[in-house]
Amino acid sequence: MDLVLWRHAEAVEREGDAHDLQRGLTPRGERQAVRMAAWLDRHLPEGARIWVSPALRTQQTVAPLGRKFKTAPSVAPDLGVDALLTQVQWPHGKGCHVVVGHQPTLGLTLARLLGGGAEEFAVKKGAVWWLRLRAREFGPQVAVISVQSPDML
Repeated sequence: MDLVLWRHAEAVEREGDAHDLQRGLTPRGERQAVRMAAWLDRHLPEGARIWVSPALRTQQTVAPLGRKFKTAPSVAPDLGVDALLTQVQWPHGKGCHVVVGHQPTLGLTLARLLGGGAEEFAVKKGAVWWLRLRAREFGPQVAVISVQSPDML
């Protein structure tokens, strides 16, 4: 099973009473999303399942990928690691799952799956962490396949 964690690209700051889920991408964030989507499109398998938070900034981040996706309330901001892992059926899911979501949930998910303790991993805006669950003779193993930042593409 592959799990691709994609943090939304740079978003506008929250102003006043504006609802957090309505924050969109900045022009820089739009460029980040296009670069990362192009990289992902070259590497993702055809049948990848894509789960996206209902937040506008995640919807805008995934749009340049041009693939079908499902809006998943379970990966909305602050719903947590357990909700995310349940959505992708970790560790029993099949194929490749992409989650377009938020910090701190993505960083906490990485910490749990990679044995990093309680502290969250830092996931840069627009970046992707690609993990693979592999069966080994001593038990399951999580391998980091790739970490990509849109600024390096």
